[in-house]
Amino acid sequence: MSTPSTLPARTDGSAGTSARRPNALRIGLARAALELKVFFRESAAVVFVFLLPIVLLGVFALVFGGDDTLFDERTAGIDFATYFTPGMAAAGIMMVSFQTLAVGIAAERDDRTLKRLRGTPMPPMAYFIGKIGMVLAAAALQLIALLVVAVVAFGVSLPTEPAKWATFAWVFLLGTAAGTVLGIAYSSVPKSAKSAEALVVGPLLVLLFISGVFFVFSDLPEWLQTIGAVFPVKWLAQGMRSAFLPDEFETVEVSGSWEHGPTILILGAWIVLGLIFALRTFRWKRRDDG
Repeated sequence: MSTPSTLPARTDGSAGTSARRPNALRIGLARAALELKVFFRESAAVVFVFLLPIVLLGVFALVFGGDDTLFDERTAGIDFATYFTPGMAAAGIMMVSFQTLAVGIAAERDDRTLKRLRGTPMPPMAYFIGKIGMVLAAAALQLIALLVVAVVAFGVSLPTEPAKWATFAWVFLLGTAAGTVLGIAYSSVPKSAKSAEALVVGPLLVLLFISGVFFVFSDLPEWLQTIGAVFPVKWLAQGMRSAFLPDEFETVEVSGSWEHGPTILILGAWIVLGLIFALRTFRWKRRDDG
């Protein structure tokens, strides 16, 4: 008796259903588009997260633009706006990633949005893919806007060497990844949406001040430099300076070097720590939901 080499096709429409069902990546990308729309519809997020680094660059450049005492003869010809544009880029990345996720997820947990999402057929990973996609897109758009303003309004010269832009790319990706996973992990710290702003924005502003974002890092007291060097913001800002500033500015750094190796290692270590803490502490429910 001969055996058919193939099975007859199903006619009830059930065959291939699982293959046609949207997977986590597809749903996550759809959520990323939705998250980005929600982000830009929130006026507070646009003003205090997206536009704040651009506004600060403008204010500082106008106030200190004529100050030629920041640097020495080794770095003559570099004005305030050029030096602090990389720091504002680092601040923007941390605000869009760490601050937005830590505050936003805490609010979604508090109003039980997370609990409702967890009760849907949506794969949990799709939720995080959506958040990651939103952060990457918003951070990229913010950097483009910042650089356009820096070039057009303040005459900042962007690097022309491909190696500089390659450095910018890996610093951007590592910094965004670190801010994202740490924001997800830290979102479990606030007990409510009301306390989230104070518990997130306050510590982040302190880190920005001691990490060479608003000041020349080498001008800070040594004990503040030591504390700042523990956290990722300092290395993100230094990495951005290495991408946007001339090589002569390498001597202005505390170590006299851009320290690309330590930058990769420390940002990578914070990504790993953030993932560990996120996996151990992330909750879909409020504490009082049991």
